[in-house]
Amino acid sequence: MAYCSVEQAREAGCTGTDGEVAAWISAATERITSYTQQLFEPTPLVVVVDVAPDGTCLLPRRVRTVSSVTPVVDYADAPSLPSSAWRVTSSDVLGSVDAVLLRWGGYNDLIAGAESYNGGWRRLWDQWGLEQARITGEFGYAEVPLLVTQACALLAADIQSKAKPSDADAVQAPGLDVDDEGNNVRIENDAETTTPVPPSASTGSTQVDALLVGYLNRGHSLIGGI
Repeated sequence: MAYCSVEQAREAGCTGTDGEVAAWISAATERITSYTQQLFEPTPLVVVVDVAPDGTCLLPRRVRTVSSVTPVVDYADAPSLPSSAWRVTSSDVLGSVDAVLLRWGGYNDLIAGAESYNGGWRRLWDQWGLEQARITGEFGYAEVPLLVTQACALLAADIQSKAKPSDADAVQAPGLDVDDEGNNVRIENDAETTTPVPPSASTGSTQVDALLVGYLNRGHSLIGGI
């Protein structure tokens, strides 16, 4: 997953081979994800979220689709709920929020406690005293916004220009090795990751921060996924 192309990064000032430029783009993409706490491409995720008393589960990212909702309970494996038992709202629709609304209805006469004559899934939620739900789906923007693409290209060039032959800078730009003269000797593209990217107060560039300020999502943190 990358938020700009090699050509766009070169136009912003990145230099080197295609592989090296791709690695700077990867580092910039990770910083943007960390700073905004958003996903700017459709991305499969599994998240665990709190369930409000009214059955609302606020989601940590813009949601596109939800494929399964499963209660998180300690005493037994709970069944995945049918789509009739919940509905999804998305901030992709102006004025709406990213959430799964439980206690919406539905029943299953083969599941003890969720029978139609016993109040259905809504009654079973109450019996469980549910506090969390595991939600699997696809999250993120339909496509990378123009400002994010511009920010990624600028940030890739900025990260490269600030690279120094020191341990501190090696930590800031993962996958980068430099020799005593500051020349790049190894760059790896580590775009594939299975761990959450922790929040960051800045991308490291005030110019890029300004471009991204409209996309900040500080309300929630990612529990599972990338």
